[in-house]
Amino acid sequence: MTWLTWASVPLLVFVLWFYTAQLSKTFPALQNKRILLLIAHPDDEAMFFAPTLLSLTRPELGNHVKILCLSSGNADGLGEIRKKELVKSGLQLGLRSEDDILVIEDTNFPDSMSVTWHPRLISNLLTSVFAPNMASVSSKEPPQANIDAIITFDAHGISSHPNHKSLYHGAHTFLKSIMHRHSGWECPIRLYTLTTTNILRKYISLLDLPVAIIEAMIRKKELGEFPTPFMFVSGPLDYRTAQKTMTTAHKSQMRWFRWGWITFSRYMIINDLKREKTL
Repeated sequence: MTWLTWASVPLLVFVLWFYTAQLSKTFPALQNKRILLLIAHPDDEAMFFAPTLLSLTRPELGNHVKILCLSSGNADGLGEIRKKELVKSGLQLGLRSEDDILVIEDTNFPDSMSVTWHPRLISNLLTSVFAPNMASVSSKEPPQANIDAIITFDAHGISSHPNHKSLYHGAHTFLKSIMHRHSGWECPIRLYTLTTTNILRKYISLLDLPVAIIEAMIRKKELGEFPTPFMFVSGPLDYRTAQKTMTTAHKSQMRWFRWGWITFSRYMIINDLKREKTL
């Protein structure tokens, strides 16, 4: 009896996984939106945001998803290789075209564990690309942008990487700059951030599902065009796609510890995001 009980555990976990993955597809989601995934390094999109990309790029949702990466990840001199890897990865994760993937080469945004990128510089870059007409928009007119939502890291950056955390502050600064002189209008862009968990939850893969589900259930929910919170759960096939994306598209980064990540990290399967209050 004890043997049968223990033998049934993997089956129960798999059933819970499969059921939750199917259920998550019925949750409110962004539809027919222009969405930007803002990342710091090539491979962030696969290591941290694969469930989100695989969900939001489903054709039936009608979204147009882009990736903006603020460095080529050139710390080891592999920048040119990693840019090509990011394009391959983005296409494998559902993006429409390589034209939807942009990598920035700027000395203000070095790939470094010891450098925090200035939020104003990030804001200026985002303004030039996604709100280029704001300088000429009267305060009596609504602010304008060519995207509807930004998805990026939260204030803790999942791994506490200063480049990741910089994106959170830069995105907030960007949205505040858009709304400068436009109080009373609604911000044209919504900001969603990926929730950082503690180190135990980060590395227990599927076993974090019950906790993630409970958290999603008890969080205050808002519906409408831009609902919150989101929980994207990849099923077995999408999980395998995310792993394959890392092993085939990001070959230059597949050191021993990344094999551990793609095997045990809950972020390869579970993404829980919330909409930030920007003002």
